[in-house]
Amino acid sequence: MEIVNDTLFSDFNKDEVLKPAAFDTVIDNKKVSLYWIESDYLKAAFTNYGGRIVGLWVPDKNGELTDVVSGMNSIKGFATASEPYFGATIGRVGNRIAKGKFKIDGKEYTTATNNGENTLHGGIKGFQYVVWDAEQPDSQTLVLRYKSPHMEEGFPGNLDVKVTYSIIEDTTIKMDYEATTDMKTVVNLTNHAFFNLNGENSGSILNHKLKLFADGFTPVDAGLIPTGALRKVKDTPFDFRNFQTIGARITTENEQLINGKGYDHNFVLNKTKAMGMYQAATVVGDKSGIQMDVFTKEPGIQFYSGNFMEGKNQFKSGVKDAFRTAFALETQHFPDAPNQDNFPSIVLNPDENYQTTSLYSFSVKND
Repeated sequence: MEIVNDTLFSDFNKDEVLKPAAFDTVIDNKKVSLYWIESDYLKAAFTNYGGRIVGLWVPDKNGELTDVVSGMNSIKGFATASEPYFGATIGRVGNRIAKGKFKIDGKEYTTATNNGENTLHGGIKGFQYVVWDAEQPDSQTLVLRYKSPHMEEGFPGNLDVKVTYSIIEDTTIKMDYEATTDMKTVVNLTNHAFFNLNGENSGSILNHKLKLFADGFTPVDAGLIPTGALRKVKDTPFDFRNFQTIGARITTENEQLINGKGYDHNFVLNKTKAMGMYQAATVVGDKSGIQMDVFTKEPGIQFYSGNFMEGKNQFKSGVKDAFRTAFALETQHFPDAPNQDNFPSIVLNPDENYQTTSLYSFSVKND
C-alpha cells in the first residue's frame, strides 16, 4: 500500500501524542528526554531512560495510524511500573542465568538475582534502568551509549555499549548493537518491545497469526531455565513453521506450556537466509492487517506471549496491561548460555568487538 506522508501524518502531532515535559527529567544526575525517529511510513518514540521504545506508529490496512508498541506516557510510568522491561534495551545479558552464577576460565561470578533464584535481563538494575547518552545524527537515527562499569550487577569487565536505532527503507526499524570490554565477560543484548499489531488498546493478542522460522526450541524447567536439550517443534504446540494463531494451542496440556504459563521460550532459528541475515518471525494482526517481519544475526528468538501481564500498569492509550494483550519477540543468543556448553557462546574477549543486528519490518497484509 502506497502512503503519502502528508496524508498519513497530517493530523499527527508528536507533542500532543506524547508530552515532552513528561519525559524531561534528571535521573542519576543524567538528563532524560523523549526522542523521535521517523520516515514517510512510520514514527517511533524513544527515551534514553532504559533505551526504551515508547511507541511505534504505522498504518493499518485502512491507512489508519496504529500504535503497535505498548508503553507508558511518562518517565514516571516506566520507572514505577511493576513490569520493568516495557520497550527496554536489555543487558548485559538478556534472558536468564541459572542461580545467578557462571564461570569464565574457571573463575565463578555471582550476579544479582531478580527472578527467584535466577538472574533475569541483567539483574536488579539492568540496562532497563540506566540513563543512556543519546545523540541524533539525523531524523531517522538515534544513537545510545552506556559505559557499564566492572562488576556492575556482578558482571566482570568495563563494557562500552553502543546501540543504534534507525529507520531503513522507510518501513523498517533497524537495531544495531555493539560492545567492547577490557576483560573477558559475557554479553547478550536485545530489545524488549511489547507488541500488539492491532494497536496498544485493542485487547488480546491471541488471534494474531505467527510464523517462526525455527525447527527447534530449548525446553525449560519450572524456573524457566533451559534443560540443555534442543527439542524439535514438530508434533508439539511449539510448531509455528506455518502460520498459527498465538492462542490456538496455548492452553494445550503440555509440560512446557505449564512451565512457561504459556509461551516464554527460546526458539532455535533454522537459518533461513533473508536481508543478509536470518529470517526469524512473521506476525500479522488479525484486525489491523499489519504485518511485522523480524530478521536477525542472532541464533535464537524468545517468544513471550504476555503471560505475566496482570493489569497493574496503565499504557499511554489509557488501557491497562491486561493478561496477554501484548507479546515480545526478542532476538538473542540462548538463555543461560554461560552454563550450557552445547549452546552458542556469549563470551566476549577484550580483543573482540561484539556486533549484532536485528530488523523489525512493517507492511500491510490485505487478505
